[in-house]
Parts: sequence; structure tokens; C-alpha cells
Amino acid sequence: MDKLDAMQAFAKVVALGSYAEAGRQLGLTRSAVSKGVMELEQILGARLLDRTTRRVSPTEAGLAYYERCVDILARIGETEQQVSRLHDEPRGVLKVNGPMSFGALYLGDAVADFMETYPELKVELVLNDRFIDPIEEGADVTIRIALLQDSSLIARKLAPARRRLVASPHYLETHGTPSMPDDLAAHRCLTYGHTTLLQRWQLTTKHGKTFTVPISSMLCSNNGDVLKAAALAGRGITELPTFLVGPDIKAGRLKVVLSDYAPAELGIYALYAPNRYLAAKTRVLIDFLVKRFGARPAWDDFD
Repeated sequence: MDKLDAMQAFAKVVALGSYAEAGRQLGLTRSAVSKGVMELEQILGARLLDRTTRRVSPTEAGLAYYERCVDILARIGETEQQVSRLHDEPRGVLKVNGPMSFGALYLGDAVADFMETYPELKVELVLNDRFIDPIEEGADVTIRIALLQDSSLIARKLAPARRRLVASPHYLETHGTPSMPDDLAAHRCLTYGHTTLLQRWQLTTKHGKTFTVPISSMLCSNNGDVLKAAALAGRGITELPTFLVGPDIKAGRLKVVLSDYAPAELGIYALYAPNRYLAAKTRVLIDFLVKRFGARPAWDDFD
């Protein structure tokens, strides 16, 4: 029997005045309880209980030790309850990391509404496009837009991240509208990345046929807002997620190019560390975001 179990057994014996009754309440045999108390006496080098044929009572040292045991066991129980409540009730500090553009457009408003539902939670929301290690940086939830690869993290899909080729009406009136993927080679393209060299777009039909087409990149950027601004200004055709351009398509500021061909669909995921006991604050945020965005998010309401 470990020391904590022995202390609990000893406290029960003192409170009940009986080894047998203490054993019944703890689900132990009388001999196991007696052995636990004897182990404590050996560790302390003092007799803790006076034993008679009718009753067990604490010695002076035993009574002093009993009072400390009761206090220690109560503190342990209180601590366990507090930790359990952190997992059962959404409270404390919730650290969230998300991508810049999506975070500014949608995640910020979502978190604000979430906080109204769970006022006891304090939220730390950090936005950047760097793929962080949530465990290393202490994030409870990381929101990422990607084609997920194998990972030690657990991922839950919040919403699809569809992508489309788009251009402004002015650009298409000036330069013409491509009707086939190969036509893109003759157009000015605005690309996501770090270099204008060796750019290619991969497009897939509704029937699953894939085309990889070379393009001429006139502007590349690692920020989708920059590419959208250039497209709105009529500078070329760009490939962007609909959460960025869906409202502009609906308003007619941008038009979908090659609507029968689309880039591979990404997903918007909540990533978190594997844990047998998922904290309530993490669970309720993810559930909230799934309900908020869903399989057909508002930004896709353009066709």
C-alpha cells in the first residue's frame, strides 16, 4: 500500500474506531488496513493506535498525525475537484492560434460571440501564417487551412476551404476570358508563394480529371489579401479560397474563371494535442466553430 492510501486507511480507522469497518468502507480487507497502518508506524517510528479487543483509539502521536492526515487528504480532494472542473466546465485561459486573413475576417467575430456564451473563459487569440507546434507554444487550439498530412496532432474539420480562379470584370473585358486550362498561359497571373519562377496551377474537373498548366506569374505574395487587391484592381487572374473572395464574387466585383475546373479543395481544421481528457474549454470552442461555419459556410453563398 502506498503512503497516501495508508494515510487514508489510518484516518478511516481513527474516525470509525475499527479496522474492519474502515476496510468495508474502503473496499479493503481488515488485514490490508492493519498492514497499511503498521507501515506508517514503521516509517514514523511511533505507535499511532492503541488496540484493544473492543475498540481502536489513537495515541497522542496518532491523534496529532490524524489531524494532519485529514487536512492533507481534504486538500488533495479539493485539488482533484478543481482540476476535474477544468475538464468538465469551460473556464480558465483558452489559447488559440489562427491564420492571419481568415482570423481577421471570420475567427475574430466568432471568438467574440463565443465569449458571450462562455463569459468565464479568457481567450488569447494570436494570428499568424506560420505553422506552429501547438504543444511547444502552448496553444490549446490551432486553426489551419491545409491539405493535412500525417501528424501527431488530432484534427477536426470545421469547414471546407474551396478555391476558385477569379479575375475582375475589367480584366476579362480587356484580356479575354479563358475557356480551357491551357489558355491561362497567355494571361497575367497572380500567385501565392515566394517566387514568380516555374509557376504551375493544378486544376481538376468535376469528373476528377486533372490538368497541370504552366502560368506566367506577374505578382506573387504569401498573403491572400495582397493577391485579392491586385485582382480587384484588374491586374490579372488569381487562385484564392472562397472565404477571401466569395463576397466579391457575389457582389460582382470578381468573376469565377474556368468554373468547370477547380483547384484542389482544402479544409479549415482545428488542431489540438492528443489527450485522453480533452479540456472542456477546448471542446466547447471546437464545437462552437463547427456549428458556426459548417459544411456550407456563408462565404460560399455566391452561386
